[in-house]
Amino acid sequence: MKIKQTIGIDISKLTFDVRIHSNQCYQAFENNLKGFKALIKWVEKNNSISKEHTGIYSEEIASFFDVNNFYFALIPGLEIKKSLGISRGKDDKVDATKIALYGYRLRDEIKPYKLPSKNIHQLKRLLTLRERLVKQNAGYKATLKEQKRVYTRKENQLLLETQEKMIKYFTKQIKSVEAEMNKIIKASEQLKKQYKLIVSIKGIGSQTALFMIVTTNGFTKFASWRKFASYSGIAPFPNTSGTSIRGRTKVSNLANKKIKSLFDMCAKSAIQYNPEMKLFYNRRVEQGKNKMSTINIIRNKLLSRIFAAIKRQTPYVNVLKYAA
Repeated sequence: MKIKQTIGIDISKLTFDVRIHSNQCYQAFENNLKGFKALIKWVEKNNSISKEHTGIYSEEIASFFDVNNFYFALIPGLEIKKSLGISRGKDDKVDATKIALYGYRLRDEIKPYKLPSKNIHQLKRLLTLRERLVKQNAGYKATLKEQKRVYTRKENQLLLETQEKMIKYFTKQIKSVEAEMNKIIKASEQLKKQYKLIVSIKGIGSQTALFMIVTTNGFTKFASWRKFASYSGIAPFPNTSGTSIRGRTKVSNLANKKIKSLFDMCAKSAIQYNPEMKLFYNRRVEQGKNKMSTINIIRNKLLSRIFAAIKRQTPYVNVLKYAA
C-alpha cells in the first residue's frame, strides 16, 4: 500500500480537529456520526488517513473508518510528541498539524490499524471496569480498617455499616464482571484456547491472561515477545555514553504500567510456587546478583513462555520435573 496523503486528527470529547498535510487545510468537526460524514466529504479526494489515538473518544470514529474501508492508524500521543522535538503549550489545531506531519514523515512505515474483535473489545471494557471496582473496594476496605481501629461501633454504627455494605456490593459486582468475562472467553474457541495456554504456565494467573489477550489483540499486535517486553517496560536497555557515563542496564519508565505490575506479581508468585524459578532466583541471589534484576529476568522468562506457548499452540511443559 502506497500512502499518497496524510491527515492529522486530534480528538477530544466533543470535537476533533483535522489538518491535511500537503495543502495545510484545516477544519474542526463534531465528534459524532454527523461530523464523521462531514469529514469524509471534506477529504473524499484523499485515499488515506493518519490519526492519533485518544482513548474512548476515538472509538466511534475508528469504527466508522473501518466500516467505510479507510486506511487509518492509531498512534499514541506521546510517540508523536517525542518524535517532533521540543514544543510548548497545547492547542488542538497545532496538534492536528503535528499529527499530519508525523504521518507524512512515516508514511512508508505506518501500518493500517486493525480493530480488535467484538469479544476482545468487550473484554477490554470489562477489565477496565473491574480494575476501577477493585480500586474503589480496596479504598473502602483500607478506610474501614482504620476507622474500626479508632472508632467504637456503638457510636459510629451508620458510618461503619454503610461502608461494610459498600464493600459487599463492590465484591458482588466484581464477581459479576469476572463471570461475564469468563462467559466471553468460553464463547470463543480461539480465546478459550489462548487463555488455557497462558494459564498453563505456573505463575501466570487469570487476570494476567486476560490482559495479555486484550493488550496483544489476540496476539496479533506484536511480532515477538521482545517487542512486547519493551512495550510493557520489562526489557532492559543499556545506559552508557562515551567514556563518562557507564550506568547499569535498566528498564525504561515508558511502559504499560498495568502489564508491568501484573508481571511483577507473576514473577514473585513463580518464585514462591514454581520450583524452577525458585531455584533460579536463589542461585542468583547467592551469587550476589541484584534481587530486582533477577525478578525482571523472571518476568521476561514468563513472557517469552507465553508467546512460545501461543506460537506452538501447545501448553507449557515444565521439563525440570522430568529431569533425572
